[in-house]
Amino acid sequence: MENVISVKNMRESDAFTINTSVDSKELMLRAAQGVYDSVSWKGHIAIVTGSGNNGGDGYALASILQDRGFAPVLLRVSESFSEDGLYYYKECIKKGVGDLVCDSCTDFSQYDIIVDCILGTGFSGVLKQSVAEIIEQINRTDAYVVSVDINSGLNGSNGLAQPIAVRSDLTVSIGYYKTGMFLNDSSYYIKRLVNKDIGIKLLKKQYYLISKEELNHFVGYGSVQLSADDFAREYALNEEEFCTKPIKTVVKESEESKKIFVIDYDGNKLIVDQGYVYFQSDLVESAEDKYKSF
Repeated sequence: MENVISVKNMRESDAFTINTSVDSKELMLRAAQGVYDSVSWKGHIAIVTGSGNNGGDGYALASILQDRGFAPVLLRVSESFSEDGLYYYKECIKKGVGDLVCDSCTDFSQYDIIVDCILGTGFSGVLKQSVAEIIEQINRTDAYVVSVDINSGLNGSNGLAQPIAVRSDLTVSIGYYKTGMFLNDSSYYIKRLVNKDIGIKLLKKQYYLISKEELNHFVGYGSVQLSADDFAREYALNEEEFCTKPIKTVVKESEESKKIFVIDYDGNKLIVDQGYVYFQSDLVESAEDKYKSF
């Protein structure tokens, strides 16, 4: 079973790894290499970057692609950089990578592959209108879209998109799967999902991703199987609380009723057995196989 963790756990595990064993720039390069290894690259490639370390992953990826004989173009949503992002951005400029600032008027239709590195798992709340407009433009294209770590606009904790997120053909999770990849709106925006281990030391094990075969252990035997909407209606929950804190809400109901709950989110499932939490997803690809179906 693979680990699924909270954004907070990911942030703390990442910081611990950087402080004890692996330089942050090296982790960023490993993340970029993981994305590079996950895709059969071809044609015109655009990497859309934001101001944080998710954007930094994009700059490191552009550097790798340039070294491999591709000619990626950077489309920057922001003029700002994280410290490590700036390092790899400068590497891109040295290597002659194309570099443009983009906005809602940018023509994305000329690209065969668009890599989404705008916002990472730390994003929460409501998208800025300027970013939402760019995401809308990406979603209108026929390009093959790859989201790095998580689809920009999705909340990494609960999977909510407010009001929109990048719709990807492939999302490459970095380090460990995050809970928001399997909850609420995630199945609408993520077509396929894979995780790449980059050597981050996990501080705390929380939840697990199980296979469809393992799901059979929780189906039947008195378990309650419901869609997320039906769960909310049947148990008269506060809808906002359930959407923003789905794991906590179902765990509480499971502990009080002494029942196993299997909650369906259109292909993703949240399984709660009185405090034990699992996820199952039909969207997950093998980490060993490069996704080529485009």
